[in-house]
Amino acid sequence: MSFQQLKINIDSKRAEQLSDIFFELGALSVSIEDQYEGTELEQPIFNEPGMDVKGLWEHSTVVVLLNADDDIEAIIAASQNELNSTFDYVLEQVDDQDWVRLTQSQFEPIEVTSKLYIVPSWHTIPNPDATGIILDPGLAFGTGSHPTTFMCLKYLAENITSNMKVLDYGCGSGILAITAKKLGAQLVDGVDIDPQAIESSLFNAKNNQVNVNFYLPDTFTAGQYDLVVANILSNPLRMLASALASYVKPHGKIILSGILADQIEEMSTIYSQWFTMNTYTIQDGWACLEGLRK
Repeated sequence: MSFQQLKINIDSKRAEQLSDIFFELGALSVSIEDQYEGTELEQPIFNEPGMDVKGLWEHSTVVVLLNADDDIEAIIAASQNELNSTFDYVLEQVDDQDWVRLTQSQFEPIEVTSKLYIVPSWHTIPNPDATGIILDPGLAFGTGSHPTTFMCLKYLAENITSNMKVLDYGCGSGILAITAKKLGAQLVDGVDIDPQAIESSLFNAKNNQVNVNFYLPDTFTAGQYDLVVANILSNPLRMLASALASYVKPHGKIILSGILADQIEEMSTIYSQWFTMNTYTIQDGWACLEGLRK
């Protein structure tokens, strides 16, 4: 048995409407993806602390799965009529497969360093002496594969010590907070604006058998930490600069990620009011900054 798959590049204003139309026309599944995923033009769409971002990618791709015997021309004509607009599309034939096994086979453990791996639940850690963070791909709140998260993970692997108190601000899936705790941090807190992110973080912490505190902003009692990690977006990093700085102990450190390489100078200037700033690393056009509290 096989299926037909349509891929339609379209603007965000019409993507969701088109998705609904295809469901009404009997599509087996419909997803909306970033047209520029995997490139430097990739556009993060998150609800980060301090920034309420809603909507879809400006340049979206609608992916539609249909039965092999569906009349594609008739479905396209009906969808364009409902949308009151024409669009180009690519048609592919998709073979029936064991989708679970196929999907799992595409995701291997992520080696952050020789001593730290992000491991899907169906794999064993390649190095039994390393620290393994159990996290499955496909989560809405981050799994470590994106450069912004990967750079933070690498920093944690190189810098966490047993006496540290760590804050993960914009915790998402909880991956950074959980990693800090598994690497031996004394106390770890996580904060996120999205209740579903908090639920995801709590689930992942339990799955990794670590005790981490996760809070929504209105339940978070601010303290001071040896290390604050903020892997969010550049706009909330601008807006939250003073607050994030206040969470860092004198001579403590802050890690900022979610910044494009061409934003290094601007972000360093903003945070230099409180920190001595350095560029920790750059990967695929993204930058991770380190600041030492003055």
